[in-house]
Amino acid sequence: MAESRKHTPLARTLLIVLAVLVLLYAIVGFLILPWWLEKNLPEQLSERMGWQGEISQVSINPFALSVEALGLSAEDDSGEPVLGFDRLFVNLNLFQLVRGIVGFEAIQLQEPFIRLDLLEDYSVNFARDWQTHNPVVSAPEQEATDADQAAPPRLYFGELVIDGGELLFRDFSRGTAQPAEFRITPLDLNLLDLATWRRDDSGSTYNVQAALGDDTIEWQGDLSVVPLASQGSINVSGLGYDNLKHFLAPFLPYDLRGGEISLSADYDLAGGEVFQLTTRNGEVSLQGLALALSPDSELAALSTGAFTVDRITFDLARREAAIGEVSITGLDMALARNESGQIDWLVPLSSGQAPSETSGEPNAESPSAEPVASPFRWSVQGIALADSRIAWRDAMLDTPAELALEQLSLEVGNASHRLDEPIGYQLRATLASGGQFSLDGQVTPQPFTFEGAVAVSGVALEAVSPYVQQNANLRVVNGTLGLDGNLDLDGQQDPLTGTFSGTAEIADLALRLPEQEGELLTWKALRLAPIEYNVSPARLEIGTVTLTQPAVGLIRGANNALNVASIGPQGGAKTGDSGAQPSAAGDTPGFIFRIGQLMLEEGSVAYTDRSLKPPVTTSLDRFSGSVTGLSNIKPQEGKVSLRGRIDKVADLEFAGTIGTLGSDATNDLQLTVDGLSLPQLSPYFSRRLGYHVDSGKMDLNLDYKIAGTRLDANNHVVLDKIELGQVVDSDEAVDAPVALGLAVLKDGDGVIELDLPVSGDLSDPSFSVRDVIRKTFVNLLVKAAAAPFTILGSIVDLAGFTSEELGVVNFGAGSAELSKPEQEKLAALAKGMADRPELILNIRGAVAPDVDGSDLSPNALSNLASERAQVVRNFLAESQGVSPDRLYLLDASSNATVPDEGLVSIDLTLDAR
Repeated sequence: MAESRKHTPLARTLLIVLAVLVLLYAIVGFLILPWWLEKNLPEQLSERMGWQGEISQVSINPFALSVEALGLSAEDDSGEPVLGFDRLFVNLNLFQLVRGIVGFEAIQLQEPFIRLDLLEDYSVNFARDWQTHNPVVSAPEQEATDADQAAPPRLYFGELVIDGGELLFRDFSRGTAQPAEFRITPLDLNLLDLATWRRDDSGSTYNVQAALGDDTIEWQGDLSVVPLASQGSINVSGLGYDNLKHFLAPFLPYDLRGGEISLSADYDLAGGEVFQLTTRNGEVSLQGLALALSPDSELAALSTGAFTVDRITFDLARREAAIGEVSITGLDMALARNESGQIDWLVPLSSGQAPSETSGEPNAESPSAEPVASPFRWSVQGIALADSRIAWRDAMLDTPAELALEQLSLEVGNASHRLDEPIGYQLRATLASGGQFSLDGQVTPQPFTFEGAVAVSGVALEAVSPYVQQNANLRVVNGTLGLDGNLDLDGQQDPLTGTFSGTAEIADLALRLPEQEGELLTWKALRLAPIEYNVSPARLEIGTVTLTQPAVGLIRGANNALNVASIGPQGGAKTGDSGAQPSAAGDTPGFIFRIGQLMLEEGSVAYTDRSLKPPVTTSLDRFSGSVTGLSNIKPQEGKVSLRGRIDKVADLEFAGTIGTLGSDATNDLQLTVDGLSLPQLSPYFSRRLGYHVDSGKMDLNLDYKIAGTRLDANNHVVLDKIELGQVVDSDEAVDAPVALGLAVLKDGDGVIELDLPVSGDLSDPSFSVRDVIRKTFVNLLVKAAAAPFTILGSIVDLAGFTSEELGVVNFGAGSAELSKPEQEKLAALAKGMADRPELILNIRGAVAPDVDGSDLSPNALSNLASERAQVVRNFLAESQGVSPDRLYLLDASSNATVPDEGLVSIDLTLDAR
């Protein structure tokens, strides 16, 4: 009993002490520590961060080990809010503390606010304020090393909740007057059962939800800190272009004008000696993308309706990536080439610097070369482009070209890192200017091979007219292209080899010279079938070329130049430099071609010569036939057979053989024309003859032999019933009695038959077949007029008399009697005149006083002269049947020629009616 009473005061004392301690603990926890925190927290914010802060209330439950803070707000030295929350609740776990673990049973943060500023030097405002008010004190190197190697503190979070948070991010790094602002609200986080040490039996779970305007982010899964590991999913929905634009601007060479991206994926992440990251079930969706080439651009140069990628997987450790199908709809893209030849999309990518000499593959011999990692493996199950449009503008041409592909669709099959495996594709498109094309086949990236079935129909050629004009002074007014065939290319060897086989057609073509009214060339259809083209060595073989209803409009201008001479581009090749030289014997040209046959159907040529006044218009129609066996490879001999009609009256036939093109092989060609109307060609004759041509027709038989550039030709010309009309005032008219020349050249049927040989070098710019023929004919006519007896003697059998003999009649001294030889001469002359009814003969009687007798009286000499003329006239009229109205006596002459001793000559001259 005494013993019991002895211990009771000690127990009571202990209880009192314990009660006091509990009371003190309660006082400190419930009263003093909250008061101290309410007072010192703003001071610490000011001292450590330079912020002005206040807190409404701090409550601590020392028995529940919980802290609750209400109404925290802090402003930085500029007076702007930087940090705050409505309520912070922290509940420690006593059991974890006993085990040496800082354990938080719950951390609840309601309506927090954080303002995070990215400064111009890419630091953040929190770090700046801390470094400003907390100077760094250097620690011994060993201590720093030990600290680096220390294990992380053992922390445990049973529940971490952020409810209704707001994060204001401001970016001052661009140096602009007003920073870009991004407000993430609400920001919700729910993290459960997180520990900073290894636990094999469990891991934490987390759930993050945030919104940036209309953009939402959902992130959930499991998390382990030691070892670092996480498994979960992330979903970003509706991330707008305005947010993307700010962060991508330093790296994107274009101006982002629109777009909204959504993405989702499941992932597994693990740290350790080898960092591992895998994703699966990934999807990316981009809606309404719009890109402009620069901020100054008025319109976007690229836009899409939707861009989606599904079934995305990635494995970092295995270096593998795979995606399902890439789908693009509503792509609208504009490309342009400027005046200097730059593609507008490539201009922003140009740095203006030469590529680094060390760029490219690592040098295996370099000691600093890093070991080559295992190859990255990738695959794409397909690419689908639909309902798209690509517009092209080429301002480098003199006349800018504009082309647009519409209703563009592209389907590409499975592709992967196995570049030696073929990839199937299918392309379809419509041209805005008219026409469709498609391409189906497969391509192998490495080594490069390409196979494709090409189909083109109804493609309007007018759209490519600017490209034609760049190389020729021609404008495409109309025409459509059709192409059907197969293209195969193979780059396994150098040079690239390949073939194209198929057919082609250009229909309803119309070409025009820009400065000319009316078409220069048109045709109904040009069809080539079959076509076989080989890339290397270059070879083109065409079975049949069929040209239907071609029509050519040739015009010779007032300057005497043909309109086709202006087809070549300005500043073209110099005269005489054709760019293609004939092959030497035995040489093989770099480009080989063969045409089996060329079929011409119903061709026509309209020719107008404006160098004449009035202009001459003539035509060639019904021009049909064939040319077979054309090639530039020896030995080759082609044949030509063409027929047509000139001015709807004269028949034309062109035939012969054609040697190997581009060589010195002989071409033997014949051209015949029957019944060509001469009045139609009157302006050509009148300009040089000085007369209109009233009637007549012409036949031609031309035989041309061309070897290389050497021409040897014979032109057989027949003029039938040519009759001259009115006199024409022309500075180019010959000064000769043209009518007499024609009368001498005509035979009894009114026909002039001439052979006009021509030879020369076709490569000589001064050589013209037309000019040579015209000059030869005019010279012959002038000669006939100037020396009719010479021409008459060359074309008529005049019993061996020379032209000098035909022009005179010899009499004996003092006699008017015709000798036998002179009668024979006059008989021969009468025969020549009988075949040329337009000729008249002028007879001038004459005497030579010294020979005929000076003792005679002047009257006697005059009578003798007249008598001699009458004797000649009467002999021709009475004995030879020459009509008297074709015989004219001229005034007698007393100065006759004495050709020989005892002889006196009187003169005869021919003229035309």
